[in-house]
Amino acid sequence: MENALVSVSLILFLLMLLAGGIWIGLSLLGVAIAGMFFFSTRPIGDPMAIVIWDHAASWTLTALPLFIWMGEILLRTKVTKSMFSGLTPWVNWMPGRLLHVNTVGCTIFAAVCGSSAATCATIGKLTIPELRRRGYPDKIVVGSLAGPATLGLLIPPSITMIIYGVSADVSVTKLFVAGILPGMILATMFIMYTAGWSAMNARLVPTLELRQGLWWRFYEGRHLLPILGLILLVIGTIYSGVATPTEAAAIGVVGSLALSAADRTLNWKNFVEGVAGATRLFAMIALILAGSAFMTLAMGYIGLPRHLASWITGLNLSPPVLILLLTVLYAILGCFLEGVAIIVLTVAIILPTIQAVGLDLIWFGIFVVVVVEMAQITPPVGINLFIIQGLSGLPLEKVSLYVLPYFLIMLVMIALIYLFPEIVLWLPSQV
Repeated sequence: MENALVSVSLILFLLMLLAGGIWIGLSLLGVAIAGMFFFSTRPIGDPMAIVIWDHAASWTLTALPLFIWMGEILLRTKVTKSMFSGLTPWVNWMPGRLLHVNTVGCTIFAAVCGSSAATCATIGKLTIPELRRRGYPDKIVVGSLAGPATLGLLIPPSITMIIYGVSADVSVTKLFVAGILPGMILATMFIMYTAGWSAMNARLVPTLELRQGLWWRFYEGRHLLPILGLILLVIGTIYSGVATPTEAAAIGVVGSLALSAADRTLNWKNFVEGVAGATRLFAMIALILAGSAFMTLAMGYIGLPRHLASWITGLNLSPPVLILLLTVLYAILGCFLEGVAIIVLTVAIILPTIQAVGLDLIWFGIFVVVVVEMAQITPPVGINLFIIQGLSGLPLEKVSLYVLPYFLIMLVMIALIYLFPEIVLWLPSQV
């Protein structure tokens, strides 16, 4: 009973800080300090300094700012704009035609960006005006962008996977490999739904515009070569063992700068804006991770994770019920927090329970990423919904309604990886 009161008190204090507009990282630090001050006899200063320094000095974590910087560089190149030209001849024969540029474009860009919000904003800036100009209905334009944009979290390299790997102390490389097959399956499910909707609503989809042969597809496909080459360079060096994720991230930055120079968008202004954008984003994430690291230590001193794990284990919840409850929990958290915050707030507390019921930590990492993806479009306040609202000018309630089928597809994906865990675990077992 006493532990329950401590837990409720700290959770309420955290919610109060967050509701007061305090930065997430500082809120976590505040809760950790309060917890140790009121519920523990251990000193605060030395443990806080040591754990934050040790966490910040993680070699694995150095990949994070580099991948963020790579995405910032690509945002300012012409490579993303040329993707539309390169993809159009390859998808125009399918039901839904140019709508699939959203899904395929997000899948490709996710493989070099790692951020759901950046993928949504970048691809949306290109496709929403173009698809509207050609007469595609907003309902399917918005949905076919919002769902696939979340693939930035699942298809490696992924910022979210790096943060989970550091928090759970599991191999980031194995997480990257584990995300490939689920990412491809989820992208395929999005394409199938878009094609099915378009086939049933054929009168709403503009007629076929391009009838060139295979040679034209290959000719226009040349626009995809730069970004595909960068994907192969980054991902290939990781999976072949030539480079660690951090070294591959550095290679990706150099490759992005080379692409920017090649299309003549590399200038001092863009360079400074890219560095500044990456610095701001990483500083925010680093503060959250620092607060999370100290809160994890403080909760360990108090004994809350151990007691929580014992309590949940004592309930004798079956793994399906536990996964169902966690899915609901993450969906609710997605209404208030973005993906990085969700992971650092929950992983350290939940992991003992996950280990107690025998779930694989690599599998659980991919589950967390998929559910956090889902939280990005959780109606009515997922972060990607706000981005799309800003790009499209539509009311938030309409955006939420249009995105709902893709939200349900993600629920199906969660069921698939639970029923068939080899979807996640087969590729990592080959590494």
